Amino acid sequence: MNVSSSTEKPIFIQIAEQLEDKIFTGVFPEETQIPSMNEISAQLTVNPHTVLKGMNILTDEQIIYKKRGLGMFVSSGAVEKIRRKRQSRFYKQYVAALIEEAKKLKMTKEDIVLLIERGYRNESD
Repeated sequence: MNVSSSTEKPIFIQIAEQLEDKIFTGVFPEETQIPSMNEISAQLTVNPHTVLKGMNILTDEQIIYKKRGLGMFVSSGAVEKIRRKRQSRFYKQYVAALIEEAKKLKMTKEDIVLLIERGYRNESD
């Protein structure tokens, strides 16, 4: 994990996003322990309260939970929650914006599908 103080994104958000990504990609499987607040704080050389603030975001979203005296663990079903969250964000950030711009360009649904298919073909080259 690493954070940057040169971006506009607060450090606690960066920490939450990176932990979330590690959960989503299987680095931290469901029902396993994640590094402690102090471990992450030492690794990133940031205030432990900043790390806690990032962890609290994931706790509020029920992606991680605390086992008293043991630490923080990945919730069962966390990967699916993250997938749904990211799909929703993907739609809002990309699909809705794409459709809005396509309408301005007087493009049809079929035109958009052809562009997407072309993009997939180019990706496999």
